[in-house]
Amino acid sequence: MAKSRKSAALGDLLEAAPGAPETVPIADGAVLLRGFAASLAPALVDAVAAITAQAPLRHMITPGGFRMSVAMTNCGAAGWITDRRGYRYQAEDPETGRPWPALPAVFLDLADRAAGAAGFQDFVPDACLINRYEAGSRLSLHQDRNERDYAAPIVSVSLGLPALFLFGGPERNQRAKRIPLHSGDVVVWGGSSRLFFHGVDTFADGEHPLTGRHRFNLTLRKAL
Repeated sequence: MAKSRKSAALGDLLEAAPGAPETVPIADGAVLLRGFAASLAPALVDAVAAITAQAPLRHMITPGGFRMSVAMTNCGAAGWITDRRGYRYQAEDPETGRPWPALPAVFLDLADRAAGAAGFQDFVPDACLINRYEAGSRLSLHQDRNERDYAAPIVSVSLGLPALFLFGGPERNQRAKRIPLHSGDVVVWGGSSRLFFHGVDTFADGEHPLTGRHRFNLTLRKAL
């Protein structure tokens, strides 16, 4: 695990102003790379636009019949989906019947460098879930556990408006740290934190020069 370049107090709220890249430990195996992708944000947003032109964002339905407030799509060899049949990965977009768009090179390079900075070497994702948040949307505490191998980390990239990331523990009822995220921040977790519960608090309205009134999150994973 990479060590922090400056000390950071850990409590319920991890706060830091956006600016120069900074490494902030969150838990064993979990780290916030503050501003790590800031210089790439315009290229990442452009790549998201190209992906969503092929595989449109949509509000998926949970197995229980609830419409998710966050709009989602995917790129890579497999895409994460949910419907009445359950949560799973599949190679084709169920709305178009076509394979998901390929992972852009800028995604792959960023994922490898961010994982390496967090102490996880040679990370090659094969799936990226793209989430779009708007005012009032949220993502309840959950685990990423539909992947076949938990040895690889999760790399999560924030773009656009700020959000409050919730990072808990191995049990849903454990108190979650509340971590403000800004555009260009990257969170990486793996190892003993790989199955920790996490989510995003109710998203506030605002305006961002890159993404308008939205926030995008890229979650890069080794799914297959």
